[in-house]
Amino acid sequence: METLHFLLGGFAVALSPANLMVAATGAFIGTIVGMLPGLGPINGVAILMPLAFALKLPPETALILLAAVYMGCEYGGRISSILLNVPGDAGAIMTALDGHPMAKKGLAGVALSISAWSSFVGSLIATIGIVLFAPLLARWALAFGPAEYFALMCFAFACITGLMGDAPVKAALAAMIGLSLSTVGLDSNSGVYRFTGGNVHLSDGIQFIVVVIGVFSVSEILLMLEQHHSSSGLIQVSGRKLFNLKELALTWPGTLRSAVVGFVVGVLPGAGATIASAMTYSMEKRMAGPDGHFGDGDIRGVTAPEAANNASAAGSFVPMLTLGVPGSGTTAVMVGALSLYNITPGPALFTQNPALVWGLIASLFIANVMLLVINIPMVGVFTKVLRLPNWTLVPGILAVSAVGVYSVHATTFDLMLMSGLGVAGYLLRKQGMPMAPLILGFVLGDLMEQNLRRALSITNGELGILVESPISIGLWIGAAAMVIVPPLMRLRAHRKVAAAAA
Repeated sequence: METLHFLLGGFAVALSPANLMVAATGAFIGTIVGMLPGLGPINGVAILMPLAFALKLPPETALILLAAVYMGCEYGGRISSILLNVPGDAGAIMTALDGHPMAKKGLAGVALSISAWSSFVGSLIATIGIVLFAPLLARWALAFGPAEYFALMCFAFACITGLMGDAPVKAALAAMIGLSLSTVGLDSNSGVYRFTGGNVHLSDGIQFIVVVIGVFSVSEILLMLEQHHSSSGLIQVSGRKLFNLKELALTWPGTLRSAVVGFVVGVLPGAGATIASAMTYSMEKRMAGPDGHFGDGDIRGVTAPEAANNASAAGSFVPMLTLGVPGSGTTAVMVGALSLYNITPGPALFTQNPALVWGLIASLFIANVMLLVINIPMVGVFTKVLRLPNWTLVPGILAVSAVGVYSVHATTFDLMLMSGLGVAGYLLRKQGMPMAPLILGFVLGDLMEQNLRRALSITNGELGILVESPISIGLWIGAAAMVIVPPLMRLRAHRKVAAAAA
C-alpha cells in the first residue's frame, strides 16, 4: 500500500501540464533521433541534457524529458532496422534480422506496427517491474562480479552463434571479427596503443557508428545497386499497415517472455539492450524449432528483440535509482544530469526526493502510452520511404549515413573507414556470413575484456575464479548447451527427414 501511495504521488507530478508537454516532446524527439542510423539514445540524451539545464527546468521535469527521449529512441531504432536494414542503435541489431526480410515481402507496415506494440508491452511490463521489484533486483544485481559478467557475455555469444541456422561456424567467425575490431586503440590498462598501425585516428579505437553504418548501411547500398532496380524501390509495400489478431496471438507468448527476460537483463549494470535482444531472439528461435522461419521474415523475430530491448531500457533505471550505478550508457548520462542539480542517486534518493523518483517512474507509464499513440498512426508515413525509387533512396541513405559518421569526430578518415568496412561487409554478406554476431562482438568486446582482466587480477591470474560462483557455473552450462544442443537437434531433424524419405 505504501508503494501505491508513492506511485499515486508520482502520477500527480507527472500529470502536471508542464511535465506532460515535456514528456510528449521528448517522446517525439526520441523517436526521430532513434530512427536516424547511428545516433541512438546516448546521443539523444546527451544533446538535450545541457538544453534542459540551460532552460532551468526543475530536476524532476528534466529527468522526465531525458527519460522520454531514452524510451523514444528505443522505439525509433526499429524503424531504420526494418525499412533500411540499418539499426538505429545496437539494441535494434536483432530486429533487422527478420524485420527487413518482412519489409522485402511487402509487410513493412505489419512489422512496424507489431514492433511498436511489442515495444509498448515490454516497456509496460518493465515499468511495473520497477515499481514492484526495484530494491530486491538491485540487491540481486550486486551478486554479479566481473567473473559473472564475463560468463554472461560468453553466454550471449553462444546464444547468437549456436542458433544461427545452418551457419554457426560463419556466425562464430563473424563474432571473432567483431571482437578483433573492438581491440583496436588504446589499452585502458597498460596505456599501450594496439593494432593502430601508427595511425593517430585509430588511437581512440573504431567508433560504433562507423562499424554499424559500414557493415549494415554501405553494404546494403552495394547489395541494392547489385539488384539493378532503377525504376522502383527494392521493396514492395502492401496495403496492410497493421498486424491482425492471428499475428498477435502468435507473438503474444514470446513478447511476454522476452519482456521479462529483457527487464532482468536490464537490471544488470552494463548488460544492456544488446545482450537482452540477442538472448531473447535466440530463445524464441529455439522454441519455434522447425516451424520457425527466423532470418527469413518470421514475425516472432521482430517482436521478441523489440520487447526485450525496451524492457531492458526501462530496467536500467533500477540500478541507477537504487544504487547510483548506471544500468546503461544512457542512464550514465542521466546520472550526470542529476549531478548538475546536486542530486546523488542511490537508496537515500527514495526518502530524500520521492517526488523525483516516483514522478520519473510514473512518467515512464505516460511516455510509453504516448509513444504507442505516436508510432502506430505514423506507420503509413514510415512505409512511404520504401516507395522511393532506388536512384533517390540510395543517395539518401548514403548521405544520412555519411553525416552520422562525420558528426562523431568531423574527420574524413572515419568516412574512408566506413567505406572500407562497407566493402568488407558486402563481401562477407555475399559469402553468407551474418553481420549481427560481428556487431555483437564489437559492442561487447571491450566490456568482455575488461571484466576478464578484473576477474583475473583478483586471483593473480588464476582461472578458477571464472567458475567459482553458482551464477557463473549456471551461465557456463547454459553457454555449452547453446553451442551443443542446436547442432544435435538439427542432426536429429535431418535424420528424421532422411528416414522419412527412405
